[in-house]
Amino acid sequence: MSLYDPLYRQLETMGLTRWSEQLQSSLPGLLNPARNRDLIRWQEALQELPQVHPSSVELKQRLEIGRAGDLGDVDRDGFISLLKTFHPWRKGPISLFGVEIDTEWRSDWKWDRLLPHIRPLAGRTVLDVGCGNGYHGWRMLGEGADFVLGIDPTLVFVMQHRVIQHYLASERHQLLPLRLEDVPPNLNGFDTVFSMGVLYHRRSPLDHLLALRGCLQPGGELVLETLIVEGDETTVFMPEDRYAKMRNVWFLPSVAVMKLWLQRCGFVDIACVDINRTSTEEQRRTEWMTDESLADYLDPYDPTRTIEGHPAPTRAIFTATRP
Repeated sequence: MSLYDPLYRQLETMGLTRWSEQLQSSLPGLLNPARNRDLIRWQEALQELPQVHPSSVELKQRLEIGRAGDLGDVDRDGFISLLKTFHPWRKGPISLFGVEIDTEWRSDWKWDRLLPHIRPLAGRTVLDVGCGNGYHGWRMLGEGADFVLGIDPTLVFVMQHRVIQHYLASERHQLLPLRLEDVPPNLNGFDTVFSMGVLYHRRSPLDHLLALRGCLQPGGELVLETLIVEGDETTVFMPEDRYAKMRNVWFLPSVAVMKLWLQRCGFVDIACVDINRTSTEEQRRTEWMTDESLADYLDPYDPTRTIEGHPAPTRAIFTATRP
């Protein structure tokens, strides 16, 4: 039995049979160790994870799987060492049998900011684009989503999702090592599509928005978060080189421009539901993510500017509907 057999069946149930058939041909090659020299190490660590059954699972209030006592005589330090094989842990936090995986991002804060403003997820099918390790997808299941498919091309994040799946074995949350460009156009398949922290990495933001629109069923909701700058309907910032040490940042629109982009791409009921300047409490270095983080990207003498002198990261969340 293939790891993705439940996914293929789910897609066929949703009327996406052609995509299911395409994935059955392409997915086996995407997790070939030749693509990433760390893949064998991660797969070996997955196989070494203790076979422990969680006595409880919490997905709505937080992502908490099991209790410390569930580990029994399992070596806790060895368990932590296995989990750290999958460094860097960026999205969370995650509590796994009493081990608190203190991720770079307090992704729960973002979730709490957006949740009151989106349509209830109960019974909905969801596509989460650029989902990282799938943290928000688990929270979506906690809100009653019927099925969540995450896509992210970064293999270590796919492996982190496999760690959680090792203990939850949920057919309702799948994660594929794909980019949005790998998804067939005009699927018209999902009730809700999330794109958080992706748009500013796209050379063509309008093409990204059109692709997201094509993934939605008519009447479906887009939930999009992106970096923004202050300004009016003519303001778009494009860094000359790096932004917060990132080379792959292209366009940062004002709120007004973002709304115009969404409108021009065929969305209606467009709203900016949250604006938040990212703090070094929400994004920071931890023992589970020991690389540079936000504090290293800001001007040490002026935290309102990046180290290059650009406006510090401010993020906005938008909702919109495909008519």
